[in-house]
Amino acid sequence: MKGLFSALLVPFDEQGEIIEQGLREIVRHNVDIQGIDGLYVNGSSGENFMLSTEQKKQIFKIVSEENQGKVKLIAQVGSINLTEAIELGKYATELGYDSLSAVTPFYYKFTFEEIKDYYETIIKETGNNMIIYAIPALTGVSMSMAQFDELFQNEKIIGVKYTDGNFFLLERLRKEYPTKLIYSGFDEMLIYGAVSGVDGAIGSTYNVNGKRAKQIWDLCQEGKVAEAYEVQHVTNDLIEKVLDLGLYQTLKEILNVKGIQAGTVKRPMSSLDPAKKAEVKQLVEDFQL
Repeated sequence: MKGLFSALLVPFDEQGEIIEQGLREIVRHNVDIQGIDGLYVNGSSGENFMLSTEQKKQIFKIVSEENQGKVKLIAQVGSINLTEAIELGKYATELGYDSLSAVTPFYYKFTFEEIKDYYETIIKETGNNMIIYAIPALTGVSMSMAQFDELFQNEKIIGVKYTDGNFFLLERLRKEYPTKLIYSGFDEMLIYGAVSGVDGAIGSTYNVNGKRAKQIWDLCQEGKVAEAYEVQHVTNDLIEKVLDLGLYQTLKEILNVKGIQAGTVKRPMSSLDPAKKAEVKQLVEDFQL
């Protein structure tokens, strides 16, 4: 379960329906071309929180079929509807996903005891392993070391997707829990996670920039940090431009330019401004994507 996982993009048509063939192509591109070690399915990058339960199941099934056991699969099933999270967790477990993941429940001001019960209930009902998805910038939930301590007492909670800029807490977690999986969640800070001893990383830009991310990762494992920094600089030049143009819209257009049916984003997100398509095409050339 170590290494780099793409936070899988999902292609939608103008009506918001999943483009099945396009999703299969994106899976193949990640596995065969980008050379990633696994797929993180139905996370933020898959526009998960705008999807129906049936659409989420459809994605889990298509990805499992297309992957054919080649790389590890993590199913993000988190929802503030616990019943849905359990249903999705059971479904992904039946499909053979290697682990579940769940974002901390958001929007309402849940207590830590409620959050803990949420994770323990999903685990109990599904029997699968769990990777906590900690992303305080979007959920408003910042967990302390003491709270991670409580959660990690459950042997089924095998790790955390750590999308947080608190590197002091990251260091404390790594020291205290050497056997738990810690995945870095910020693509632009991959090198910092790698030198801090994380077990891997999960990111949206790996769908198009996975080979460069693997370079950063491998160089850090070899102790060649100065060389890794040079690759991170190039990566961050790309990320800066992608964010300026629109994250998911641009990543999908990069894939479209490469002949992969990546479709568009799901409303209420706005489609890429047609005037920006030439800029995206130039990105593909400039960064050799």
